[in-house]
Amino acid sequence: MKRLAITLALSLMTTACAHRDTYVLLPDGSGQAPGALTIKPAEGGNALKLDQPYQTARSTMGGGLEAGRTDEQEVRKRYGAAIDASPPPLVRFTLYFLEGSDELTAASKTELVAILAEIKARPVPDIVIVGHTDRVGMVADNDRLALRRADSFRKKLLQQGIADEAIQTAGRGEREPLVNTPDETPEPRNRRVEILVR
Repeated sequence: MKRLAITLALSLMTTACAHRDTYVLLPDGSGQAPGALTIKPAEGGNALKLDQPYQTARSTMGGGLEAGRTDEQEVRKRYGAAIDASPPPLVRFTLYFLEGSDELTAASKTELVAILAEIKARPVPDIVIVGHTDRVGMVADNDRLALRRADSFRKKLLQQGIADEAIQTAGRGEREPLVNTPDETPEPRNRRVEILVR
């Protein structure tokens, strides 16, 4: 009977521990925090904000949260199989265009090799190309130019053997500037396409 009680106690402790949730904020490709994660405990209480790489939050037996830290080696040991099974993280590229044109700047033309390498490193790539403009010109014209820029880069990828079904394009015109400017103000950093590779 005593042996049964000890076995039952160990079983309950193991079960209780098995249901504790652990959250780890992993770094992005550059080693920085990709953003912040706020964890709210199920039973009420104070939320924890994770905003540094390898910060952790773990639910406690009482329903609260416990803050902590870990490191790359420990994460690899505990979660390596899950991480290896995950798709590679999203990579973002930004290319710039000449004013009023769908022609890339000289500096942006050199980025094609890196973008192609990233795409080809993925077994089933998913590519989103979003075109943008500055605020020079009419809104409708900028909408068309933004889409033309996205389609222009799409054609470059198709010429390099990237499958058409892997690419989506969109144009946002002057709606999402990197640099806010008054209307009719030329701004080279707003004349761009953003390429998202998943």
